[in-house]
Amino acid sequence: MMGPRQEAQPALFYEFSLEDHIPTDHLLRSIDRFVDLSSIRAYLAEFYSHTGRPSVDPELLIRMLLVGYCFGIRSERRLCEEVHLNLAYRWFCRLDLSDRVPDHSTFSKNRHGRFRDSELLRHLFETTVARCIAEGLVSGQRMAIDASLIEADTNKQNSTPKEDWDPTRIDPADAPRAVREYLDTLDKAAFGTASEVQPKFTSHSDPASQWTAARKGPAFFSYSDNYLIDTDHGVILDVEPTRSIRQAEVGSTKTMLTRVKDKFGLVPDWMIADTAYGSGPMLGWLVERKIDPYIPVIDKAGRPDGTWTRTDFDWDAQNDQYICPEGHALKQFRRNYSDPNRCPTGKGTAKYRALKLTCQVCPSKPKCCPNADARSITREEHEDARQVARDLAKTDEYAIAMKLRKKVEMLFAHLKRILGLSRLRLHGPCGANDEFLLAATAQNLRRLAKIFPAPQQTRKA
Repeated sequence: MMGPRQEAQPALFYEFSLEDHIPTDHLLRSIDRFVDLSSIRAYLAEFYSHTGRPSVDPELLIRMLLVGYCFGIRSERRLCEEVHLNLAYRWFCRLDLSDRVPDHSTFSKNRHGRFRDSELLRHLFETTVARCIAEGLVSGQRMAIDASLIEADTNKQNSTPKEDWDPTRIDPADAPRAVREYLDTLDKAAFGTASEVQPKFTSHSDPASQWTAARKGPAFFSYSDNYLIDTDHGVILDVEPTRSIRQAEVGSTKTMLTRVKDKFGLVPDWMIADTAYGSGPMLGWLVERKIDPYIPVIDKAGRPDGTWTRTDFDWDAQNDQYICPEGHALKQFRRNYSDPNRCPTGKGTAKYRALKLTCQVCPSKPKCCPNADARSITREEHEDARQVARDLAKTDEYAIAMKLRKKVEMLFAHLKRILGLSRLRLHGPCGANDEFLLAATAQNLRRLAKIFPAPQQTRKA
């Protein structure tokens, strides 16, 4: 028997509870247990005026942003629509059915205003990291670091060749916000002074972004998202945006390790990274702080003619000399230069040379120095630290470290595929910083929710 036609008849009164309509296994129920925004109002108090109309509750704006980044809704217009329609989003944002959702323009005003001035998003991220530490997800013994390219919200058509771009001719008063941020960061290693190499093109709308072809495909403008993680459970301990150049990415390691030590008192025993971080100064900085660098060494000592390389010579630290495979000593060659820039070995290096008479009669001269009177070897300032990394590469723990490094790559894959952060929506270094911090906060909250899901409640019959 066919049932009667269903027709909506508005009722005068409703008994409706959002709590009863949110599934017990919903992701937001688990995330909500770890979101503590009780300190936000006091944290932002000095950035609000004591007169005027009441503003939108900052806790509501933060909860809406967390919903957007946890579920890959990065358009603020669409986020407002989704929160308006979705019961679970309303429940998480503490909105009743009759409560109005803030307008999308409210986010822009607060992002570029009090949120940025107060560094609220950094505070929110560090609060989440502290919760991960309190739940026992972070030991601080083994950390890994890596960087990933995130495309900037600009294109080549709106750019200028490097020879036509002169920052000194820009009037900050008439420049857009992203250009003013670029001018403010010219003296910072993360954006301006890490490398003297100038990019081929500079974007008009976002000049701090880097023109790069690092993906072996069509070049594009991008920023680098740098993650420092604890390898126990893949918790992100710190985030730092930089231009997409190796020197800036490597330099962010020192910034993040120092910040994590000052904020949480964490100093790792292991530091795990790929070859890009295996330069002498970086390894020396880690070894000086008693951090074992499980990092492949950048070594350009190979010789294309098949003769002995520097690794074939034994280093005698006690006597400050190298020993060749034939047992002869190479002692340090010293010469005082009136102009230090003329020194052929460069700053922080030393040259070791064998005796000419010894090499002339050596039976292994064709393998050692066939085109020179005597063999010479250049030793860098941080060669001891490089040797520490080489020795660690021969241990059984090195294979474990290389597997743990994959956790950073997995986080970046999750960032782009699940959270949808493959392209930035905000301009400038501050915009990149805001998006990276919110995305990392969302990833840590999802990690907490996965490991500690909300308890399942049995429904009453």
